[in-house]
Amino acid sequence: MFNIKILGPGCYNCERLKQATIQALETLDVEATIQHVTDYNEFARYKLLFTPGLVVNEKLVAAGWVPSPADIVTLLTTVLEETEQAASG
Repeated sequence: MFNIKILGPGCYNCERLKQATIQALETLDVEATIQHVTDYNEFARYKLLFTPGLVVNEKLVAAGWVPSPADIVTLLTTVLEETEQAASG
């Protein structure tokens, strides 16, 4: 399961990122919690300079752009592989 945060003030691109993320999760058929974070102090915690930002399992994986659902599938798959490698080894 993924813990996903959309970092941004609530703009149009934030909503686009959220929808693209939902589509990617449906493609992968995995569960996730999605949280929209609008607190600028939280942005700094992830070293986000440009919104929107996509955080997966506490790792900033995209910043300042809206990845396509296919790009997000790749990002999620990469994070999942890294998590599995860390667990096994």
